[in-house]
Amino acid sequence: MKKTAILISLLFLLFNANAQDVHFGVKGGINISQLNFSDNISSDSKVGLHLGILAHIHTSSKTWAIQPELFYSMEGAKDVDNSGVTYNLNYLNLPVLLQYMFENGFRLEGGPQMGFLLKANTKGGGVTVDDKGYKSTAFSIPLGVGYLTHTGWGLDARYVFGLSNINDLNGGQTIQSNVFQLGIFYQLSDPKIHKHRR
Repeated sequence: MKKTAILISLLFLLFNANAQDVHFGVKGGINISQLNFSDNISSDSKVGLHLGILAHIHTSSKTWAIQPELFYSMEGAKDVDNSGVTYNLNYLNLPVLLQYMFENGFRLEGGPQMGFLLKANTKGGGVTVDDKGYKSTAFSIPLGVGYLTHTGWGLDARYVFGLSNINDLNGGQTIQSNVFQLGIFYQLSDPKIHKHRR
């Protein structure tokens, strides 16, 4: 309930943003994901990809913006419990980020993210098995920094802190997904906006 309230509050802010100052874009990059287990099961980081779209929305302030995104994200972990088994979790993620923009092109960003599980499987010994033991949604908080160039191309780096337990098995351990993301994006905009790197 609290997760839904947070998202609704931020979506309400979207309606109070300057609707004439919306800049759409595309983004993509790499994930370095890790699953944290409550009983201290060890695992190695798994490398994946993310790819999606964004909308950069200026508020009435020159320094604040709201950026909702929608992207496909490959997450999970490998060599879980030193078994050589890989957990693959594919999400459709919807973050709503509040951004503080500097005039030199840098941005600080953070906000809530809701993830919708598209597919999960476990792979080991050359065999891949669909895994139904995960919840259909995951809640997390991404925090990061971005940089927009005059050309509309930019870079961003963020760490996504998994807050919810994604394990759907009764009596099972708590599992949380944390992801480091490094990506590039292209923000469609008016040249005057690029001049000020907003």
